[in-house]
Amino acid sequence: MIIFNQAHSEKVEYLLDKLAIKGYSLWENVQGSGTKTGVPHLGTHAWPEINKSVLTIVEDELVDKLLQNVQKIDAINEEVGIRAFVWDILKTV
Repeated sequence: MIIFNQAHSEKVEYLLDKLAIKGYSLWENVQGSGTKTGVPHLGTHAWPEINKSVLTIVEDELVDKLLQNVQKIDAINEEVGIRAFVWDILKTV
């Protein structure tokens, strides 16, 4: 799962395409507050920024490459915000 400031939308779309990740679900208007900076992204007048979230299931061999690329995006401008989370998927249908 990748949660990111909507300002990173094009970078995340490019990343998914670059890594040939075809299957994913995207949520827009995701509200929240980051753990590092704690700046709220609420889509309000006081806190106008908003996040998006993408969930994808990839092969184990692709996980580190995906995380490294997310880290590169974050390093460009840490204040904008992007985070990735990994779960083990035991079964799917």
